Amino acid sequence: MKISFLLQNAYGIGGTIRSTFNVASALAARHDVEIVSIHRTGGTPKLPLHRKVKLVHLIDTRAETGADRDNPLLEQDSAHIPPVEAKGAHFSALTDKRVAEHLARTDADVVIATRPGLVMYLAEFGQDRYLRIGQEHRIYGTHEPNIRAAQDRAIPHLDAHTAVSEADAATHREQFPGVKTKLVALPNGVPASEVEHSDGNAKLVVAAGRLIPVKRYDLLVKAWVTVAAARPDWKLRIYGRGPQQAKLREQIDQLGLTEHITLMGPHSPIETEWAKGSIAAVTSREESFGMTIVEAMNCGVPVVATDCPHGPGEIIKDGHDGLLVTNLDSDAIAKGLLKLIEDDELRHAMGKAARISAERYHPDAIARRYEELIESLGGARDSSTPAAAPAAGSGTAERKPAPVPLTKMLRRTAGKILRPLRRGVAKPSTPPVKAAIKEIVRKPLRCTASCRVDADGNILVSVDRKGLSGEKLSLTVTRRKEGKPVAVPLKAPAGPKDPYTAVLDRKQLRLGEGRWDLHVVRGDDGARRRVVSHLAEGRGLVELEPLPGAPFTWWVPYPTVDGFLALRAWNRPVHAEARLVRQDETALTVEGTLHGAEFADGAEPVLVATPRADTADRVTAQVTAVDSTAFRVTVPYAELRHARGTGEENTVWDLALRLTPDGEPVKVARLVGDIVDRNKTDLYPKVDGIKPYFTVNSDLAVSCPA
Repeated sequence: MKISFLLQNAYGIGGTIRSTFNVASALAARHDVEIVSIHRTGGTPKLPLHRKVKLVHLIDTRAETGADRDNPLLEQDSAHIPPVEAKGAHFSALTDKRVAEHLARTDADVVIATRPGLVMYLAEFGQDRYLRIGQEHRIYGTHEPNIRAAQDRAIPHLDAHTAVSEADAATHREQFPGVKTKLVALPNGVPASEVEHSDGNAKLVVAAGRLIPVKRYDLLVKAWVTVAAARPDWKLRIYGRGPQQAKLREQIDQLGLTEHITLMGPHSPIETEWAKGSIAAVTSREESFGMTIVEAMNCGVPVVATDCPHGPGEIIKDGHDGLLVTNLDSDAIAKGLLKLIEDDELRHAMGKAARISAERYHPDAIARRYEELIESLGGARDSSTPAAAPAAGSGTAERKPAPVPLTKMLRRTAGKILRPLRRGVAKPSTPPVKAAIKEIVRKPLRCTASCRVDADGNILVSVDRKGLSGEKLSLTVTRRKEGKPVAVPLKAPAGPKDPYTAVLDRKQLRLGEGRWDLHVVRGDDGARRRVVSHLAEGRGLVELEPLPGAPFTWWVPYPTVDGFLALRAWNRPVHAEARLVRQDETALTVEGTLHGAEFADGAEPVLVATPRADTADRVTAQVTAVDSTAFRVTVPYAELRHARGTGEENTVWDLALRLTPDGEPVKVARLVGDIVDRNKTDLYPKVDGIKPYFTVNSDLAVSCPA
């Protein structure tokens, strides 16, 4: 059976794209599946898609190479889609033409439309020779009125229409009494997590999603005032980007929660971040489904969610695998969070139950439900009408056979030589002949790896065996822009499906401060290839403590912006960790821990604020040694303003401790934990014009304006 999904743009990262890719990939195990992307805006999809799923497009508007980017029909309004929907989805007269042509010639047995405009197209241009199924990814009553009315006219012309919750499916049935269209609930498919599951011990709550009004993160921030007062040792992280970011940042600062709540920005894949938490929070005003809830549950994290329409109440079994709290009530949110924070046993039990409950949303389970729906509609119809050749410019399959590269031709030639040799017909008589054949068949390295941090702080690297060949393989780490590669043994797979593995042992391996790139090197020919990141799991760093003694070392693995696996290393003889940076109206206070040294009895350590400009003066402040390693120091703003002098430039001071009068300065920084770039996450407001901040190296500095 051939199943075709209509998708507005397969090259983004939205929830509809993700759920479509998930279910299409699962269906591809048993069927011929294609995704028809109306628009093509990128070279390759940003989300993973099963190799058996055929991806085609109808309109190519890529900035440099798109064949349709100058088509005048793109500027003409759609005659079939309401303006609000057309504007949001970039539907035009060209999409009218291309979609109509596609639906007339497709040889699919089932066509599934994934957004309102595509449902309208399918109702208007679809044909009886294939099943026509629409999807609703929002809640019935939340569409703009013109979109709602147009989709209501379209739904009766379909064979089936699905909602992602049973409650919304019931609403659809109420709105369409007597129609032949089958109206059912089919939730989104969410794959099982590949990451190491949460152990429920980290004092961390995680939330993730678009920073938009409907998510009501402002209620979560307000609730955290109560949580922080009761349990200041617990922290909240909010992942995502969106128009509400600035307002949330302002709210956090005004409520004095700067050191309690961190806005982490977007992160993909998000599973590694869910697994770092012990509790997840979802505080939306409404959720058509709640994919983030299932993602967190897949990672063994119980969810505290508002009981909003409609998804959370159908996903979470209240009190068993998570908690449902009153919608739009910050006090109820705080109460629910504290219930799980205060009860370790309950939290751990719910985390285990959450993983089991999430299995019913795995893509294969949802794919089976699609098959049942299709069967209930009478099965696939006869769509044997020959498909016409694609119209000029109407889209091509991205995954068509490529020209055979020269290396593959050489390997094929070598195969013709080797096969009879292996059968004993003939044998190369000299080592040079063997070497020549081996040179022909050698494959290029393709290195993809995942890593995780274990309980001892070691980094365990797993390299996918599919891209590796040859002998004497090793993993190297090389400091960026300088330094000699450091080789680490790469252990051969234990079984036929196991990866190559390596261990970066933090007790034995000495890495200088900086960013280190990972490569796989093949010893028999010297081939070297940088390692692509699949998953970089830092869960083990959240609660990890530095090794005792000197020097202080800390490693954080991370994916680079261009998708490679890298390591941020710090290596300092002595380190002063800034655990807390607190601002009030008159002064800045830093509380921290000394690593690699201790405060001597009778010593009088000081904080030295060294200006970067010659026009300003150095500032010193007495340090209070709370015990042999803990310290506290306060710097009055008045002293900084006085030391700034008369220069017109903004003045910056770098902060360091001096343990003895003639001792070397010890930089104050925030290095411990799983975050690579503190300058992007740990942000502080200006108070009386003075602003503390972390540098690109995560060292603490203070700025004072002119």
